[in-house]
Amino acid sequence: MNRRWIFKVMAATLLAVPFANRKAAAEGDKKLHRIAFHVDQNDADVMKLSLNNSRNAYELYKERGEEVAIEIVAYGQGLHMLRDDTSPVKAEIRELRKLVPQVAFGACNNTKNAMEKREGKPVPIIQEATIVPAGVVRLVELQEAGYAYIKP
Repeated sequence: MNRRWIFKVMAATLLAVPFANRKAAAEGDKKLHRIAFHVDQNDADVMKLSLNNSRNAYELYKERGEEVAIEIVAYGQGLHMLRDDTSPVKAEIRELRKLVPQVAFGACNNTKNAMEKREGKPVPIIQEATIVPAGVVRLVELQEAGYAYIKP
């Protein structure tokens, strides 16, 4: 074995790897897309935009035969999106959940506790949401897990 032969074998191997990866992807390996939406405003238009963007992304990836994981995280004044008593988009959330059952909603517990203290009463959260310890931390964790961050 001489150096030229070793070099040729290594070069051929390096050139073949990208084609092998493309072939595997074309043969059925579904790509999983991950999207995290950030809602921190008590603005129905912003809330609806995050819901519509979620639905649109789901439908596009479904057409392509690809999968998508979506989580909408609400904190600060955006928590009103997930409050059972003040949400202007409860009906839209339920409609989205029917179409995209895997969409997740994270409600910030820090914000919930602050609102309860300020209002002097419990803050009810819609059944579709899960309480997360801190909305900001949840967004960081999602990004660290490979989620694309979207702020409508």
